[in-house]
Amino acid sequence: MKKKTIVLSGIAFVVTAALVAKAIIFTVPKSPEFIELSQTQVSAQPTYQSGCEMFPASAPLDRNGELSVLVWNIYKQQNEGWEKALIELSNKTDLVLLQEASLTPELKEFVVNKSYSAELVRAFDVFDTSAGVLSLAKEQALRVCAHTAVEPWLRLPKSALLSEYPLSNGQELMVINIHAINFTIGTEDYQQQIASLSKEVSRDSGPMIIAGDFNTWSEARLATLRKQVEELDMKEVIFSPDERMRFMTGLALDHIFYRGLDIKEARSIKSHASDHNPLQAIFSLKKQ
Repeated sequence: MKKKTIVLSGIAFVVTAALVAKAIIFTVPKSPEFIELSQTQVSAQPTYQSGCEMFPASAPLDRNGELSVLVWNIYKQQNEGWEKALIELSNKTDLVLLQEASLTPELKEFVVNKSYSAELVRAFDVFDTSAGVLSLAKEQALRVCAHTAVEPWLRLPKSALLSEYPLSNGQELMVINIHAINFTIGTEDYQQQIASLSKEVSRDSGPMIIAGDFNTWSEARLATLRKQVEELDMKEVIFSPDERMRFMTGLALDHIFYRGLDIKEARSIKSHASDHNPLQAIFSLKKQ
């Protein structure tokens, strides 16, 4: 009981501090929106889009039937060495899904140098710098949709981005990049966020990847998540080695789920460039 009291007191302190900080420095959009990043100019003004947006058809996302994916909570680039690590990890990577990305000039420069197509869901702004999930791809998506869900205690949104990409086998890949709600007592708000995204893609029967920081720090949360992805007929990627960040319960917080693809290899390695360790996976397309 004493340990539980200490944990709850710690959470209450964090929540109080966050609420004070929110009142001072945070700006929250009134509705879900994403930012389209320039691929050619670091100083270019970002383009804001509300809800969903369609884009012209582009080249296939995969390379000769293979698709390389990086998933990483980048901790708002607060740790030293994040840029070097991101450059190395994204080498020859087709799809990069970042959580807690802060739209700094340095991150914009990375996007320009890599010539990535890039969209960031604007969860909130801190001192006029937007933060949220960021999806980077070597080819432009066909459609993107921004989603946010408000933390019940902190009242700051967590974000998710749904993107569709063409594949060389004629199919379209649905991708959900998510940073899940964290501070809750029960699982109702957590389940609602996951269910809302699941409903959005429930009619799609093609290849799909759902990945990100799911904050699965309890058995109840993990069970809620697995129930939702099982209803979408998705499998969980198994990592070797598996160095994913784990909560005091021993449960990993970051996951990759997939459907309609074959997994070739996956690993999670240690990195001091964030408080989360990156996830890397290589998929192959199914022949049609």
